[in-house]
Amino acid sequence: MTAAFTFPGQGSQVVGMGKALADAFPAARAVFDEVDSALGEKLTSTIWDGPAETLQLTENAQPALMAVSLAALRVLETEAGFSVGRDAAFVAGHSLGEYSALAAAGSLTIGDTARLLRIRGLAMQKAVPVGVGAMAALLGLDYEAAVAVASEAAQGQVCQAANDNGGGQVVVSGDKAAVERALEIAKTRGAKRAMLLPVSAPFHCRLMQPAADAMAAALAGVTIRPPASPLVANVLAAPIGDPDEIRRRLVEQVTGTVRWRESVTFMASQGVTRFFEIGSGKVLSGLVKRIAEGAVGISVGGPGDIIAAKDALAAAHSA
Repeated sequence: MTAAFTFPGQGSQVVGMGKALADAFPAARAVFDEVDSALGEKLTSTIWDGPAETLQLTENAQPALMAVSLAALRVLETEAGFSVGRDAAFVAGHSLGEYSALAAAGSLTIGDTARLLRIRGLAMQKAVPVGVGAMAALLGLDYEAAVAVASEAAQGQVCQAANDNGGGQVVVSGDKAAVERALEIAKTRGAKRAMLLPVSAPFHCRLMQPAADAMAAALAGVTIRPPASPLVANVLAAPIGDPDEIRRRLVEQVTGTVRWRESVTFMASQGVTRFFEIGSGKVLSGLVKRIAEGAVGISVGGPGDIIAAKDALAAAHSA
């Protein structure tokens, strides 16, 4: 198999996402209904009608993005004959997208995934008071250089590489003063740009430990099954399938680096040439081209993408 199914993370949300899929396909509509039922509220109304500020809240954006990804996957299954177990050499997701990937591969039910992501979003938001932490994108530095910048900037505070996105894009996270120092240091080390990100909390760093503890408790009470295709875990950039290890790595992921560049590089090294980005936006498809030479990113977020995805999957099988 030369295909992998990937699932986007926070930042890809937009009001109205998934509505065309739900209007066109009952299978997609059923996913949104299932998420609403699991959460006991009409999250779907926020996803489709906004307001944008409410959708952006971490507690809403995380289950919302998962809902759109799983709705798109169900349409691929019912309309284009996709099967995760048969067609995907691997599944992977960026941060919260790891939960979408596990739901797609049958490790988690959609209801459990929605509830876990609501808990995760609330816990991540509560872990650090607003204004205490920050995140910044360093563009034009490789990962090792960005780690060195973060280490120098820490000065007894927290400053870590949070996302290694590839293509010379590394995000650092931690105490606000330390992250601001990292911006200035990065500029002296050859970064093309260094800028604070408009996020509400410093994700994927040690300051998120209270959220990791909350997820350990939440995950302990949920059934996790072996995935239909191996999950390339964010914190390992390597495939896993054992439910106990999946549970452990999901907890580590809250405070650990999202090793996306290495994850894509690993999948490409195993023969993957087509990366289907299932859900809202095209962020991961753009990164694939910069990370893996010759690889193609195929984004599937609306009804118009289904036929193209079917053709791309047929090409992957004949490759």
